[in-house]
Amino acid sequence: MTVLVASDLDRTLIYSRDAAEVDALDGLLCVETYQDAPLSYLSEKAAAGLAALVERTEFVPVTTRTREQYKRINLPIPPRRYAICANGGHLLVNGVPDPRWHRAVRQRLAAGSADLAEVSEWLAKTADPQWTLKHREAEDLFCYLVVDRTAMPSSYVDEMIGWCDPRGWEVSVQGRKVYAVPRDLTKSGAVAEVAGRMEADTVLAAGDSLLDAELLAAADAAVRPGHGELADSNWSAPRVQALTERGIAGGEAVVEWLLAAADHRVSSAGLGYAL
Repeated sequence: MTVLVASDLDRTLIYSRDAAEVDALDGLLCVETYQDAPLSYLSEKAAAGLAALVERTEFVPVTTRTREQYKRINLPIPPRRYAICANGGHLLVNGVPDPRWHRAVRQRLAAGSADLAEVSEWLAKTADPQWTLKHREAEDLFCYLVVDRTAMPSSYVDEMIGWCDPRGWEVSVQGRKVYAVPRDLTKSGAVAEVAGRMEADTVLAAGDSLLDAELLAAADAAVRPGHGELADSNWSAPRVQALTERGIAGGEAVVEWLLAAADHRVSSAGLGYAL
């Protein structure tokens, strides 16, 4: 039986110093550096669970990060056959982008969403420089702002949602980043493609943000930690387990849940039924 585990990375498995919600870094492994400084961490407990998970399942990292940002991460597991970047815009096969998949994504976006240039221009016009630190376009697919959350008016996100929604774009706020992403650019679509190629019997998923909601809802079973946009909005869906653990403890609980769910699916299949 093939169990595919599709997991978001940032604030689901790996955490920045602030997102970890711990007083000290004891027991944490640095899995990403940027400009010679440590940036993201994985707990030793989660690392051990992740190692066990990749032995029992087909583990697929799924991230909104660009390909370049994803390459900075060094998880303590063997390289993955498949990885999904840019919120589903790029499918990596043994580290190499699949051009056929990317062309299909481009065609779908062209048919269903406003152009990136239009959305990016609106952000440039409306984001106040007093609280906007950076304005970026990612992989020529979506855009985002890096902001000072304490200075940014909460009304701006509502304004952004009101403008983006009729144009086929979604808004997600994750830490200091405010994303605008085409609604048709989905993690679940790329995961479905991988599941088909692997002939997976079951798909398990994990994530914490609004950009993960469709991924979790499409899976056979899924889990979210007790922090993030989904927890803050009390989002729920059938077959999605909501955990209470937060920060680095939430990452450990996510891995523990995925391990148990994978083992349960495999043992249930051996008995001739599935949960």
